[in-house]
Amino acid sequence: MQQAPHVIWNNEPQDRAGTPLVVMFHGYGSYEEDLMALSFALPQGYTYASVRAPQRAGMGFQWFPLAADLAFTTDAVVAAAEAVIEWLREESQQHTHVFLLGFSQGMAMATTVARHVPELVDAVVGMSGFVIPVAPDDAQADFFRDDRLRAEPLRMFWARDPEDPVITSVLVDGTAEWANDHTELTKIQYRGIGHGVCPEELAHIKEYLQAAVDATS
Repeated sequence: MQQAPHVIWNNEPQDRAGTPLVVMFHGYGSYEEDLMALSFALPQGYTYASVRAPQRAGMGFQWFPLAADLAFTTDAVVAAAEAVIEWLREESQQHTHVFLLGFSQGMAMATTVARHVPELVDAVVGMSGFVIPVAPDDAQADFFRDDRLRAEPLRMFWARDPEDPVITSVLVDGTAEWANDHTELTKIQYRGIGHGVCPEELAHIKEYLQAAVDATS
């Protein structure tokens, strides 16, 4: 059995049942408090759970090791996702909706979790990040159940600056190709934010989450 991830919450356990759940995945070298600070700009009355990545990286944490060119292994990605998925299977049972929100490397984690258990996820919000590319002959290819998403696309909001200096063009192009084939995509670009977040983006995400609840209630 996987060790449960470290999670912080915006509310008390007795206040969570019957609410929409937003699970937050921070970026490389960051930590769980980082994204939780954004919850004040998002829909109120929801439950927000911000998950700490499992491995140390500088002053913060990482979901999986990244090389200087952002290279990584799918084995490491899957290992990080499995613990979250086991926790989410149980936690999701008391919530009306489940949304996954990830920034940068956290977007890779959010989409990876959704690709493995799309039945648990109502929508994904990806911010300044990417989706894991998986070759058909990859040993972990079966973990990413993309065939299910081709039949029933995942709702996804993808926000980024087209001049983001961190995420490589190869990862951006691969993410766009995957999203076009597997999601009902809402994509908005925010020029001038670099590898960051802006108030306009948060306002759009707030609207998106509210609309997603209304569409599936």
